[in-house]
Amino acid sequence: MFYDPKIAYNDLPLLPPEADIETKQLLKLSIKANTALTKLNEAIKSLPNPAVLINTLPLQEAKASSEIENIVTTSDELFKASLDDAKNNDPAVKETLRYRQALRVGSDMLEKYPITTKMACKLCSTIKDTDMNIRKIPGTQIANTVTGEVIYTPPEGESVIRDKLSNWEKFINENIEVEPLIRLAVMHYQFEAIHPFLDGNGRTGRLVNVLFLIQEGILEYPVLYLSKYIIENKAKYYSLLKGVTANSEWEGWITYILEGLCEVSNWTVGIIKEVKELMSDFEKQIKD
Repeated sequence: MFYDPKIAYNDLPLLPPEADIETKQLLKLSIKANTALTKLNEAIKSLPNPAVLINTLPLQEAKASSEIENIVTTSDELFKASLDDAKNNDPAVKETLRYRQALRVGSDMLEKYPITTKMACKLCSTIKDTDMNIRKIPGTQIANTVTGEVIYTPPEGESVIRDKLSNWEKFINENIEVEPLIRLAVMHYQFEAIHPFLDGNGRTGRLVNVLFLIQEGILEYPVLYLSKYIIENKAKYYSLLKGVTANSEWEGWITYILEGLCEVSNWTVGIIKEVKELMSDFEKQIKD
């Protein structure tokens, strides 16, 4: 199929992909990623108070995920604002904090029903602090921020976009024979390719990743810091997305996501170890 980045990609293939997305190598890597996530889940539960991480790591995820979209804040500003948001008037800080708020909204919704288009709309609306509905007006294009060159034109037409999202929902919730972490990688690409909203698509898609892991029972708490990995490998992230769109190069993209899940899980386990050591040291000082 000929692909032109300047023409609306209404021919975006439905899921599941025709390509083999469960090769021996990918399944082997998914086992490694699942093991890392299991260790992360156990490490969180070993904390006397998991809220230590639940209240802080999502802030870092919010900061990094927003930074990918060029909404830049500092950790210091974020933590101060999280204590008293009413006193902070910085738009970037407020928008970043809304990412964490959206994570809470999504977690609450997940207790009632699985990931859906309705949930994605609610997440995006929370992030943007306004009602965000499916794009109706044509003309949306994604361009290189430096050169202005159009690098992707997502599908257009509300009915087309809704059909793609309906298929996306079914793949998430009904294709349970596909290994969950591979399903996560595929659904993340598809959401970014559909690009259903005028703004906030990237952050919404990254929120859905975390919620999916909770939905599948892989994580109990929303503490995955995947945006850290994406920021550190940002050029590769966009290059691999393009590779799937233009050439159906799924293996490289899925490998990237699985390696990212391994890396951030191991990093977070290290953070938890340091927190526990600090708590133990502080307890000793108090006793002394």
